Amino acid sequence: MLSIKKVDFSYDSNEIFKDLDLEMTQGEFIFLVGKSGVGKTTLLQLIYMNLLPKSGYIKIGEFSSNMIKPKQLPELRKKIGIVFQDYKLLRDRTIAENLSFILEVTGKPHSEITKRIIEVLSDVGLSHRRYSYPDELSGGEKQRVAIARAIINDPILVLADEPTGNLDPETSGEIIDILKKINARGTAVLIATHNYEIVKKVDTKIYKLENGKVERTTLAQLYN
Repeated sequence: MLSIKKVDFSYDSNEIFKDLDLEMTQGEFIFLVGKSGVGKTTLLQLIYMNLLPKSGYIKIGEFSSNMIKPKQLPELRKKIGIVFQDYKLLRDRTIAENLSFILEVTGKPHSEITKRIIEVLSDVGLSHRRYSYPDELSGGEKQRVAIARAIINDPILVLADEPTGNLDPETSGEIIDILKKINARGTAVLIATHNYEIVKKVDTKIYKLENGKVERTTLAQLYN
């Protein structure tokens, strides 16, 4: 489902990745851990092809970074949901309007958009908040909306970039539980984080990004 092969990437003369490899199958749940500044966000941007590698390739389904054309990027990104640490919600639109915007560009009819909004807000426990504005929500509620937005197109993969970075431990646990529920329905989930406490909450694969490469690791090794 996701294949990263021999990827090199640099910002100007600053080498970020060298011969980086990572494989992810349909329906997997993976933590990508590493210190702040090692390139976790950069790797996620490469996966949704906001950035392209200097060499090597990234393949998601039928899309490959060394062959994709700009006009194909919207179709690729329908297959990927993205959850940002800082939510990136439109403050002048209600929660329903933040979500409908994603589907309107695909040309879906209004009745179908309304039905889907209710479904995804129900998934994250916020169906009663659809007419609220982002500034009326807590940080945890905003992140729930961000998750609802990420899954509204029924993606094959959800990328979450430090999704609990601005949240307290209890709310962080709730966010991870929601992502686990989404994963249980068959959506692959890749969470980038430097918070090892949330890694404890899921018995799953852990990869560590360090020195430009990704290596499989364990929770015990992280604490050594």
